[in-house]
Amino acid sequence: MLEALTKSAARNIFYGGSVFFLVVLLGLTAHSYNHIVSTSTDTAGLTESVVRGKRIWERHACVDCHTLLGEGAYFAPELGNVWLRYGGKEDPKAAREGLKAWMKAQPSKVEGRRQMPQFHLTDDELEDLVNFFEWVSRIDTQGWPPTKAG
Repeated sequence: MLEALTKSAARNIFYGGSVFFLVVLLGLTAHSYNHIVSTSTDTAGLTESVVRGKRIWERHACVDCHTLLGEGAYFAPELGNVWLRYGGKEDPKAAREGLKAWMKAQPSKVEGRRQMPQFHLTDDELEDLVNFFEWVSRIDTQGWPPTKAG
């Protein structure tokens, strides 16, 4: 025979369930954080130069036009893999010089193309920004952002 729940029993089930799922949520959050920090992020390569490059990225609001690891605007190219696109794994020195030269040459003044403004970065700022791009390229994104299959 089924008996109706009393108010106190229903309240106890509610609070017990709430506490249980809060503990599960906190446990999954801690697990995710530890996984990201231990396997996805190159903490050893996080130098002062990389941090300064990130600050340059933020100061000039690059995310207003570019995406970085899938986050940002889609007006201009994804920059999470720009280091690899410039051949950074095969020839880091050439990639470094190529990226700096490209940024110095902006805007390209090619008719009909979207143009990146000239930010007049110093050589040290360009070096820091390139170091930031190199560091970002080492993040294990686990396949994110997805690319069009084809």
